[in-house]
Amino acid sequence: MSTHALAAVMERLKQLTGTHTDAELSRALSISPQTLSSWKVRNSVPYSFCVEIAVHYACSLDWLLLGKGQAAFFAQENAEWESDLLGRLRTLSPTDRQAILLVIKDKQRIQLLEQRLTELSKGSGSSAP
Repeated sequence: MSTHALAAVMERLKQLTGTHTDAELSRALSISPQTLSSWKVRNSVPYSFCVEIAVHYACSLDWLLLGKGQAAFFAQENAEWESDLLGRLRTLSPTDRQAILLVIKDKQRIQLLEQRLTELSKGSGSSAP
């Protein structure tokens, strides 16, 4: 593993654990700071450890090791956010929920139109006057 690749893996580990420093990361991973330091010296994180972390945080090994794809832990965060949002929506009156639904549909319609406009602009090969 190159130094650059190791640094990227370390950053993704910090994202997973919500940490910012090496000291915080070692605590969050329940490893000693010396272990973390030895990984840096060797330019390597043990694969078995990465597998354990991926399972624990429900993230993709491709994402953790290579930065490819999307981390599944974002889906977990989204699930919590969605659950909170649904709980809040359920407290509203049916009229308020309907109004929110209309705003969401309008926003989605605008996004679709913007996407189509971008595709048309790319396809025509010309710029607007």
